[in-house]
Amino acid sequence: MKKALALLLLFLSVTLFAQDITGPWHGLLTFPGGELRVTIDISKTETGTYTATMLVPEQSPKPIPVTDIFFESNILAFGIPAAGIDYKGTLENNVFKGTFTQNSYPIPLDLGREEVKVKAKVRPQEPAKPYPYYTEDVVFKNEKAGITLAGTLTLPKKEGTYPVVVLITGSGQQNRDEELLGHKPFLVLADYLTKHGIAVLRYDDRGTGSSQGTFARATSEDFATDAEAAFRYMKTRKEINKNKIGLAGHSEGGTIAPMVASKNPDVAFIVLMAGTAIPGDELMLLQNYMMGKANGMPEEELTKLGAINKQLYNAIKEEADTNTLKARLQTIFDKELKPLFISKGVPKDQVAQYIDVQVNELASAWYSNFVRYNPGPALEKVQCPILAINGEKDLQVAPTANLDAIKRAAQKSGNKKVTTKLLPGLNHLFQESKTGSPSEYGEIEQTFSPLALNEIATWILKQVK
Repeated sequence: MKKALALLLLFLSVTLFAQDITGPWHGLLTFPGGELRVTIDISKTETGTYTATMLVPEQSPKPIPVTDIFFESNILAFGIPAAGIDYKGTLENNVFKGTFTQNSYPIPLDLGREEVKVKAKVRPQEPAKPYPYYTEDVVFKNEKAGITLAGTLTLPKKEGTYPVVVLITGSGQQNRDEELLGHKPFLVLADYLTKHGIAVLRYDDRGTGSSQGTFARATSEDFATDAEAAFRYMKTRKEINKNKIGLAGHSEGGTIAPMVASKNPDVAFIVLMAGTAIPGDELMLLQNYMMGKANGMPEEELTKLGAINKQLYNAIKEEADTNTLKARLQTIFDKELKPLFISKGVPKDQVAQYIDVQVNELASAWYSNFVRYNPGPALEKVQCPILAINGEKDLQVAPTANLDAIKRAAQKSGNKKVTTKLLPGLNHLFQESKTGSPSEYGEIEQTFSPLALNEIATWILKQVK
């Protein structure tokens, strides 16, 4: 899934101080696969303490509150424990020279007063206005959650009646374009489908962009209610054929689509793009192994870390109480990982901080729910047509294991309208890729392989004729 990526890509943080350090500070996080601009805007309270917000425009137009700010003797330190982030820098000539660390991964990061300008990435597939079709910004209500969600509806023409597909993003906080490292996969997909006669609704995740709600405390089940709300909204539109409303989910969105379809026989079809079909703990074990192997980790270490991760995931599945779970996770980390890190020369305080971050992350509502969830039963209840596609080089959602699981679910349910395809050379984002590693995502010019776009559009058109 993209959760691991989302943590890596969050690379969000920093915080500053100096004689008068109030106001905006700017920096550029550069890491394998891309770069992110960071702006920290600092304010001073009446009591002399500091507060700040952080803006990462490549990820979200909304600034994020920064916590744990400290500045003394020209040294700035700050942390965002929930994201495993900390920063430490020294003020030299009105520039903070320091290191940003997330989950023990250090990146040099300097913060200065001048706004950072970056050369725009070449994204040749990204459509430019004016579009040759009708677009409308829309809002709709999720009555269960009591929130309003915002998105974009595209129609081949303003007048007419069309089949529609609702797009559901993957894990991590994403806007309606599923924007990531300068790519906008859902914008490209919506453009392609609409040009081929299929209406598309894409929407901002709750708490993102123009959508209301709180993202941090939500689970896949919560996001499923958002997708249900989008589906119901499409039924109210006169331009939409109410018998031809489908769902298409990427990654975690490919888990959510069957959740909705299994409870609603009116869903006309679903498309699973690198969707997860095996239990969450099995998926994460495979992801950890494939990513580690791709990064050159020795087989012996992969086996050892796999055994430790299995203990952690078992704890998540067996402990319902959050405090009990955290205590058990802490014990596993202290016994299994702490000696390993210390033997490699990692300072004890850094080890303790890393473990604290990991315990909080693993015990979070989203992560615990994801590890415990088995998509199989929901898939077995889906009777509408299903298209499941995976990239051959996907390192985040093991392609063969998940496609095989979808086939098994179809056999159990008796659904004869299930198509599974392994697309050669494509990664988790359905880009043509050399290795499949997430480090390539931002460097690849292509946003969405034409092969994958054609597979999706051709299949949907067959279902709605």
